[in-house]
Amino acid sequence: MIGTCSARQLAFLCLGAALAWTLVTGCNKPNSNRVQGYVEGEFVYIASPLAGALESMPVRRGMHVQAKDLLFTLERALETAARDEAERRLAQAIANLEDAKKGKRPSEIESIKAQLKQARAAAIFSESEFARQKKLMREPGATAELEFDRARAAREQNRQRAAQLEAELVTAQLGSRSDQVAAAEAYARSLQAALAKAEWDLSQKRQIAPQAGLVFDTFYREGEWIPAGRPVVALLPPQNIKVRAFVGEAQVGGIHPGDPVQVTVDGVHETFSGKVSFISPKAEYTPPVIYSQERRDKLVFMIEATFEPEIAVGLHPGQPVDVQFGS
Repeated sequence: MIGTCSARQLAFLCLGAALAWTLVTGCNKPNSNRVQGYVEGEFVYIASPLAGALESMPVRRGMHVQAKDLLFTLERALETAARDEAERRLAQAIANLEDAKKGKRPSEIESIKAQLKQARAAAIFSESEFARQKKLMREPGATAELEFDRARAAREQNRQRAAQLEAELVTAQLGSRSDQVAAAEAYARSLQAALAKAEWDLSQKRQIAPQAGLVFDTFYREGEWIPAGRPVVALLPPQNIKVRAFVGEAQVGGIHPGDPVQVTVDGVHETFSGKVSFISPKAEYTPPVIYSQERRDKLVFMIEATFEPEIAVGLHPGQPVDVQFGS
C-alpha cells in the first residue's frame, strides 16, 4: 500500500515539474524583436586652418557648451598686424582714387586762370600793336619792315599762349584720365580682397562652437604649439548620438526607417525612445557568396536609431544597450 501510494505521488510530482518547466521556459522565451547593441557618437572635431600657440581654452572636458561659445584662441599677433597693414593700404588706395577723380587743387586752378588773363591781355595788346604797325607800313618811311614782322610774331605768340592756358584750365578741372581712374579703382578692389583675407585669417585664430554639445575631449594644453588643421576640441552634439544594433536576416525585413525603438540601459529604469534612422543595405561579417539555406541565419544587418536631443544626452558612447523594435 505504501509503495503504490509513493508511485502515484511521484507521478504527480513529475507532472507538476513538467508543467512548471513549461511555464518557466514559456515565460523566459526570448523576444525576437529585442537585440543587443551599443551607443555610438559622431564627434565634431574643431580645428584652426592656421598654426599657432594655444593662447587660451576656456572649456574643459565634460563641459556642455552652447552654439557660438568660445572654445579656444591661438596667438594672433602676426594676423593682427597683417590686418592693420591691409586696412592702411586700402585707406591709402581709396584716397588716391578719390584724388584721381578730382581736378587740380583750387589754388592751382586760380593760378592757371590768372595766367590766362595775362595771356589774353597780352594778346589784345599785340593785336593793337600789329594793327598800328600795319597802318604805318602804308606810309613810306614811317616804320621799318622788321618792326612790322616783330608785331605780327608777338600777336601770334600771344594768341597761342592764351589758347594753351585755356586748354590747361579745362584739363585741370577734369581730373585724371578714365583709364587712370579705372586702374586706381581696380587697385582699391584688390586691396579690399586682401583686407577680407587678413580679417578671415584673424578670425580663424578664435574658434567657437558651431552647435551646442558636450566637450568630449581636448587634445592640447595652453602654451603648446598646434599645427594647422590639427583638432583641438572634440565636440559631441546630442543629435550625433545614436544606437547601433545588429539583427538577423529573418528580422531585418520587418524593420523600416522611422519605426519606433525602445532602448534600455543597465542601471536606468526608464527607457529611451527613438526611431530607426538607417538600415544597412549589406550584410555584415559574411563574404559575398551565394548563401545556402543553412547559412542565412548567420547574416546580420546593422541598424541605427537616433533620438531627440533631450533624450540623447542620457546616452554615452560605448554603452551596451538592449534594443526593442516596435512599440
